[in-house]
Amino acid sequence: MKPELNQGKIQRLTDLTLDNARELLGTTFGFDDFRAGQGEVISALLQGRSAAAIFPTGSGKSLCYQLPALMLPGLTLVISPLIALMKDQIDGLTKKGVAAERLDSSLSEDQYRQVTSDLRQGKLKMLFVAPERLSNERFLAMINGIELSLLAVDEAHCISSWGHNFRPDYLKLSRASKELGVKRVLALTATATPQVCDDMAAAFDIASDDIINTGFHRPNLELRVTGCSDGERMALLTARIKERAPGPTIIYVSLQRHAEDVARHLSQSGLDARPYHAGLKQDLRGSTQDDFMAGRLDIVCATIAFGMGVDKSDIRYVYHYHQPKGFESYIQETGRAGRDGKPSVCELFACPDDLTVLENFVYGDTPDAASLRSFITDIAYQGPDIDVSTYELSRGHDIRNLVVNTLLTRLELSGIIRSEGFYYGNIRYTCADEAAVLAAYPAKQTDFLRKIFASSKTAKIWSTLDMDEAKATTGFQRDVIFRALGDLEDKGHIKMQLAGYRQRFRRLVDTLDIESTCQALQATFDEHEGREIQRIRRVLDYATLDTCLTAHLLKYFGEALERCGHCGVCIEGEVAKLPERTTNSLSSIDLAGFDEVCSSNPSALARPRQQARFLCGMSSPAVGAVRGLRGNRFFAACENVPFAELLAHCEQGS
Repeated sequence: MKPELNQGKIQRLTDLTLDNARELLGTTFGFDDFRAGQGEVISALLQGRSAAAIFPTGSGKSLCYQLPALMLPGLTLVISPLIALMKDQIDGLTKKGVAAERLDSSLSEDQYRQVTSDLRQGKLKMLFVAPERLSNERFLAMINGIELSLLAVDEAHCISSWGHNFRPDYLKLSRASKELGVKRVLALTATATPQVCDDMAAAFDIASDDIINTGFHRPNLELRVTGCSDGERMALLTARIKERAPGPTIIYVSLQRHAEDVARHLSQSGLDARPYHAGLKQDLRGSTQDDFMAGRLDIVCATIAFGMGVDKSDIRYVYHYHQPKGFESYIQETGRAGRDGKPSVCELFACPDDLTVLENFVYGDTPDAASLRSFITDIAYQGPDIDVSTYELSRGHDIRNLVVNTLLTRLELSGIIRSEGFYYGNIRYTCADEAAVLAAYPAKQTDFLRKIFASSKTAKIWSTLDMDEAKATTGFQRDVIFRALGDLEDKGHIKMQLAGYRQRFRRLVDTLDIESTCQALQATFDEHEGREIQRIRRVLDYATLDTCLTAHLLKYFGEALERCGHCGVCIEGEVAKLPERTTNSLSSIDLAGFDEVCSSNPSALARPRQQARFLCGMSSPAVGAVRGLRGNRFFAACENVPFAELLAHCEQGS
């Protein structure tokens, strides 16, 4: 059971001053004073203004919304893309007596009903949700009429197409906050260039004086770069770990199999290491993280799936076994070291060969011309009212789901379509005794509910609601019917299941010029590719610097520093020497028989770009739809061949 808030204390602090906030900081959170930047952010929010907190990893961004949430009336809605981060924060808040909860896919039906019941009864002060939830019909109906004093957007750099981790759902948060009547917004990130800051400020109406950037310089982090070939780095890593004082260590790798390989080698060398990646079973990932956090495990070999929201202060070493995809990733991942302020080492093993895999994934994300054209044609022929499932669009046009959402968002930003919301095509419920349910309501509501029940087809256990029929017979729209069903579920009268997630759009132009639209979208993908490739190569350039590594990194984020005095170049004056980049030659790879595989799987491998992706080891919706195709010997056979070379080869053969 969730703790009740000390309402008397909160009532006494309704005078929204920083002094009162500081008092609550001590009594609830146990801190004597604010860290750098926290007071300015909290003051802006308490005065009713939106703000941005751009703080390094581990510098206390979360407190900037947790504390105001207890002082402001109504609910604080926290947007976070990470379930693990939500769980960690809620556990911490619960221990402090703060009523906070989350809504995410990991909840059981009973847990979901309890959270929604607490929400409707006003028992919660903070609710954590993923960004997609603000486009969810059921959720929007649930929070309709609830006072939202604050919207806190974590990882807010995702709103910017210039950022390193652009997510289409973030672009919709700005409009959603206005439509929901949110009083103020707090944008939080640890990685934002000046251009990304401008995008966040424009989206959430944040004045320049309320963008609080505490800087990215961490004087206790010793940044080092060591040049090496691919064959040398396993021995280099092992030697580094053994020659340095022991301490909690994270090793970042590019792919899941690399995490397994590195952990296995270190374990065989007598070191306490385990892998961590999204392909492991959830209980194994959980036990690895728990053991690392508790000090029972020394070394985690991980993909970037590990680290976000992991609040461990004494990490002494962060090694980048493979090159990160950009400065944003690098500063975020190195920022997990030394949060206790003690000296920590962050070493990058720079190998030019890494560029092939990193660049291939950038190129592989771009849909080919045929997929793009079929997608736009599909949208154009639907008429003014567009009703789509991203799953169906993804499978039907062989475009990854994230890219489908990006395309729809781009069409919105171009003024071609406008979102009319999301809905579930299939609404099912169970009701043990309809007569008893109807008897519990007044006559007017009984008539309304009877019409809903009559609009459903009942099988053995589940009743399926025909929403169009329910709208016609009740005279009410979907949102009203949804709220009625939600009320029935809250009271325990029914259990509800929703499926068939779909999006509705309204076309804003009389006719859609397919050719020019495809050209415009292709141009955005080309621009995106160029930025991402530049981001990757900028890291390799950094690895060859003969000047201060820290200063160069900080300059990218708009912060000036002449010389840090604590990076590898400043300490020793040595410049990393990188070997020449090597790539596999197509002539060295046996592709005999690949033509037959392609002709046998025309839906997945008919076109050159599909074939090149497959050979690079990049799956696609069409490949995933063919059972066993990813297990074919040609999948990832050319992962170390540059994508452009592969694409040219496949085009010649088509």
